[in-house]
Amino acid sequence: MRLNELKDNFGARKARTRVGRGIGSGLGKTAGRGVKGQKSRSGVAIKGFEGGQMPLHMRMPKRGFNNPFARKFNTVRLDRIQQAIDAGRLDAKGVIDAAALVGAKVIRRARDGVRLVNGHGAFTSKKVTFDVAHASAGALKAIEAAGGKVKLPAAQEEKSDA
Repeated sequence: MRLNELKDNFGARKARTRVGRGIGSGLGKTAGRGVKGQKSRSGVAIKGFEGGQMPLHMRMPKRGFNNPFARKFNTVRLDRIQQAIDAGRLDAKGVIDAAALVGAKVIRRARDGVRLVNGHGAFTSKKVTFDVAHASAGALKAIEAAGGKVKLPAAQEEKSDA
């Protein structure tokens, strides 16, 4: 067998149906579109049209509101961070921020920031410094009880003081 003798198996390549090519093809004249009407003409896309009946997407009630300016945070539990520190993937001496958590594979990607929440286990690492967008009251309490610090944006710090 030579390169010029290679060919596909029979039926591997199916020829496309050519419509509107004469009466003998079986798809001549109207080209399988039937007769008359909007759908027989070109340039028609009737998505969701139900023959004059009110379409389903218009019959369904409107619900809720999607805020286009809402920020998406990565929620991370403290016990997940403790596991990463114990495994040696996170350096407890450095500042733990979104980039460090991505590097340690605790989170997949940094969105608009990291939100710390108190996990199920105890947080025992000493003198850990966090630089995050948000932290729950329980997480702040657990980190400060272990001797760590949390650096938050100014707006978050005012809320936690009150």
